[in-house]
Amino acid sequence: MRIAIAGASGLIGTALGRSLRTDGHEVVRLVRRTARDADEVEWDPAREFVDTAGLAGCDAVVNLAGAGVGDHRWTDAYKKELRDSRVLGTATLAEAVASLDAPPRVFLAGSALGYYGDTGDRAVDESAPPGEGFLASLCVEWEESARAAEEAGVRTAFARTGLVVAKEGGAWGRLFPLFRAGLGGRMGDGSQYWSFIALHDHVAALRHILDTETLSGPVNLTGPRPVTNREVTAAMGRVLHRPTLFTAPAPALRIALGEFAGDVLGSQRVLPAKLLESGFTFAFPGIDEAIGAAR
Repeated sequence: MRIAIAGASGLIGTALGRSLRTDGHEVVRLVRRTARDADEVEWDPAREFVDTAGLAGCDAVVNLAGAGVGDHRWTDAYKKELRDSRVLGTATLAEAVASLDAPPRVFLAGSALGYYGDTGDRAVDESAPPGEGFLASLCVEWEESARAAEEAGVRTAFARTGLVVAKEGGAWGRLFPLFRAGLGGRMGDGSQYWSFIALHDHVAALRHILDTETLSGPVNLTGPRPVTNREVTAAMGRVLHRPTLFTAPAPALRIALGEFAGDVLGSQRVLPAKLLESGFTFAFPGIDEAIGAAR
């Protein structure tokens, strides 16, 4: 297959591209500059531009681009960047896909478990309505921005991603150095659920969506066994053989992180119903296994 990936240099995009190439697929990378190599296609979501000639012959287009949710404090300016990098990017690619004489079989767009808001200890799956808050409203708009591809008859799926367990980046990329140094501990009271997924399983799930014609709409990319932050802390200590004595109190997190602290302290107990129903098998379903695979 020939697959175009936006966000190909990020944590998940890099892993997905490597996996696809290993199996002999052709990967086209969308870049925000003049294309220099044969496997590059120029795009600029700010200008709503895609070199659509470079998408010709693609079987799938995957959009994993977006500014990092936890990279900066959530000022009004950065919240705009979070929105624009997702909504404008997805809309630009969806419209490009829809304009092709021979569109791809599938458009796979990124999304996030932030769609559900804070679910407390209540388990939810893809049938649940959106929650409240900035991330929930962003995810709703993010998914709606793919409408052009859907209306063109292209199978469109949304990868609602959980917390990816990987040492190379993302939230867990920050946790590993702290816990290895013996400075790790729970956040707040530790009762909030973290819906995690091993990087290996995330990439496998993305490929499963690309290959499974019956999968469309939202698909939760999270492991089958969400755990609390307290359980994550204990598992990190077990797997890395380090003490976990430190605690980040909720008031301190709110001072340090601002509005983003609400998501760090919030609880999301999300289940991958569609993946499981479609026959997907997790290689690292448990938290100890996922951490062990990443370390």
